[in-house]
Amino acid sequence: MKTLTTTEDLAAFCEAARAHDYVTVDTEFLRERTYYSRLCLIQMAMPGTGDDTAVLVDPLAGDLDLAPLYALFRDTSVVKVFHAARQDIEIFQTSAGVIPEPLFDTQVAAMVCGFGEQVGYETLVKKIAKQPLDKSSRFTDWSRRPLTDAQKSYALADVTHLRQIYEFLATELEKTGRAAWVEEELAILTDPETYITRPEDAWKRVKTRTNSPRFLGIVRELARFREDYAQSNDVPRSRVFKDDALVELASTKPQTMNDLGRSRLLLREARKGAIAEGILAAVKTGQEMPAEELPKPDTTRDKLQVNPALADLLRVLLKAKTEAMGVAPKLIAPASDLDAIAAGMRDVAALRGWRREAFGEDALRLCEGQIALTAKGKTVEVVAL
Repeated sequence: MKTLTTTEDLAAFCEAARAHDYVTVDTEFLRERTYYSRLCLIQMAMPGTGDDTAVLVDPLAGDLDLAPLYALFRDTSVVKVFHAARQDIEIFQTSAGVIPEPLFDTQVAAMVCGFGEQVGYETLVKKIAKQPLDKSSRFTDWSRRPLTDAQKSYALADVTHLRQIYEFLATELEKTGRAAWVEEELAILTDPETYITRPEDAWKRVKTRTNSPRFLGIVRELARFREDYAQSNDVPRSRVFKDDALVELASTKPQTMNDLGRSRLLLREARKGAIAEGILAAVKTGQEMPAEELPKPDTTRDKLQVNPALADLLRVLLKAKTEAMGVAPKLIAPASDLDAIAAGMRDVAALRGWRREAFGEDALRLCEGQIALTAKGKTVEVVAL
């Protein structure tokens, strides 16, 4: 197991990788104590079976520059293969403004190839590579040095088996003609916007039980402050205050430090200093905000007049179509999309792109009475009218 700790060795490996069609990549990182992930280890493998085809790259080595890796990521002649790539790519995009292209995500491809929803790497290793996977080092501290042999073996396995998984899935996609489906899904992962978290939009991730504009205005200002503070100080959002404390603050509307002291959910560190001052200022801003500037929640789907019988038929159609294709139903359309279609909405993901081809066209035909469903043995078939 070779660990690269110098820029020269990294450049040599990346140059060798350019002679191949693809390279597999994975990372190990820590994020428990920071807002931004701390990159601790990079694993890479190119096609082949020799010891020199797979390496570990130590980004914590003081004299290592990742520039050769980023150059490889920009080389469009080499496919960069990841499994569940979003967090890995976020690290490279956030730290260096680099997104590997072209990209292949085996988790996305596996869903399209019928391995179920959000299929794990261990499952693919067992089903495709027919190998066991030692996960004993899964919850290790990757920032500590030196790494043990067990840690290195665990980390390297995340890219060595990935070679066989990639080759199998790429072949399956070519056979089924679904490569374009995967490319459409990967467009989200290769869009820099995917990795930008704007403080002014942070409130949209907070679950609340009321749609009162004034209440949501306070939630927005509290979430904005928390995101700004967490990013500026590189601490997790939960270290500032958690979502349940945020909702409590929006309900109780504290005006003074003493008011903060009566909070049941606020951390002790948040009841004084810069965080406390930020909370009080956010609450004040939310309370004094002009009505026309308050957030207006989208209640369109809450008011949908769903035809329950049609929604049930769409569920049967989806089940029949996905079973025939070997694709996870939720990958194509969640229940909320089916209800929206049954209520007459047409601006839903299930009616766009490859999903429209796989399911949406027949869904619309069903809504318009152009097809019917019939049971035949243990299967359901589509019948044109």
